[in-house]
Amino acid sequence: MGAYRGFEEAVRKLGWRLILEDGQGQKKIQAALLSKSVSTQIHGLVFGGFDPHDFSAEVSAAKARGIVLVGWHADKSSGHTRNLFSNISTRPVDVAEMAVGFVLKDATARGKPVGVVIFNDAQYAVANAKTEAMKEGMAACRHDLGCQVLAIENVPISDVKSLMPAAVARLNSKYGSTWTYSLAVNDAYFDEISFPLMALRRTDIANISAGDGSAKAMSRIAAGVSLQVATIAEPLRLQGYQLADELNRAFAGAPASGFQSMPVLVTTERMKAGDGNEDTATREAIVAYQEIWKKK
Repeated sequence: MGAYRGFEEAVRKLGWRLILEDGQGQKKIQAALLSKSVSTQIHGLVFGGFDPHDFSAEVSAAKARGIVLVGWHADKSSGHTRNLFSNISTRPVDVAEMAVGFVLKDATARGKPVGVVIFNDAQYAVANAKTEAMKEGMAACRHDLGCQVLAIENVPISDVKSLMPAAVARLNSKYGSTWTYSLAVNDAYFDEISFPLMALRRTDIANISAGDGSAKAMSRIAAGVSLQVATIAEPLRLQGYQLADELNRAFAGAPASGFQSMPVLVTTERMKAGDGNEDTATREAIVAYQEIWKKK
């Protein structure tokens, strides 16, 4: 939603018409909406957080009609891809390394052993790439921290509300006090993890999200009383502007920009200092985009 709001803002400044469709995280619904959209007189289409590789027929039809395809978190790689003029995302490995780095630094400071559960949504390539990079990062940690990846738990993001309580109970029963940290590919997992952990009196588990800096996550981290202690945020508003800029470049027959946004580590300390997931570089980049769009 944060990326969409940035995109909506940029599109309004460009004078374009924007249509929003909700795929509800369901491939059947996404396919139907893609087919409907491709059959209309659109010029561009944004894959918002789902993979075009799963919709070859719809992608082929869009390309045949000359529709420009871009994506946000729509592939494990950022930039130009096989199906997309440009995919807007931080690099999964950058996000994963930052999340693992925070865990190791925190464990060192607290003299705490590192036993990690990673929550993944295996239907998404970008989530799998983050998970694999986090697993590799944990394997390379210092021996004296006793790092272990206890489990990689596949829970669809769309089903976290219903599935997390049982998953938490099962993991706690199996791993007990050796489970000291949770990593996840999205903040949504930690929207639902606190009550099950508190019911089990497991307030000792620290939760760190390898993406995305949701409003809920930012709020609870800022409060400093949550079991989620950090998130690796995306510069979401900036990425919305970049989606518009990449479409604009494609419409003008120019190549993709190749611009790569970088993730931001958000902690309670950073939030209390008044520095959230939008920094000076983001604001300057948005001004730069608007200057580009004034040119003929």
